[in-house]
Amino acid sequence: MTPVNDPIGDLLTRVRNAQAVGRTQCRAPWSTLKLQLCELLVREKLLQSVTVEGTAPKQELVITFLTDRPALSLKRVSTPGRRVYRAVDELKSVENGFGIAVLTTSQGIITDREARLKKIGGELLCTIS
Repeated sequence: MTPVNDPIGDLLTRVRNAQAVGRTQCRAPWSTLKLQLCELLVREKLLQSVTVEGTAPKQELVITFLTDRPALSLKRVSTPGRRVYRAVDELKSVENGFGIAVLTTSQGIITDREARLKKIGGELLCTIS
C-alpha cells in the first residue's frame, strides 16, 4: 500500500465514500489524531461509534455510522500544503450553527463552539454538516 500524504483527508474520503454507497461502517488505518477526531464526532452524535481493532502496528479504526440520519457533508479545510489557522474571533458558524468546524488547538481537538467558549483558536481541520 502506498503511503498517504494527507491522513485526515483520507479518513474523511473513506467515510464519505462508504456513506455514499450505503454502508453502515468503514475501516481506516489507525492514528491517534484520527481516533481523537472520530471520538469527537461520536461525542457530537454525528457517528454511532468508533473502535480500534488489531494489534500494533496494523491497527484499524472501525467507524460505525448512525442509520437514522443522512450522509455527512465532510469538507477538508487545512491541508498539508496549505495550513489554515483561525483566531477565535475569526471562527464563523457552519451551516448557520447546524454544522461544526473541527480545530486542533493547544488543548486538543475541539469543535468551533468549544473554541469560542474557551476563547482559543487553532488549525481548522475540517467542517462537517
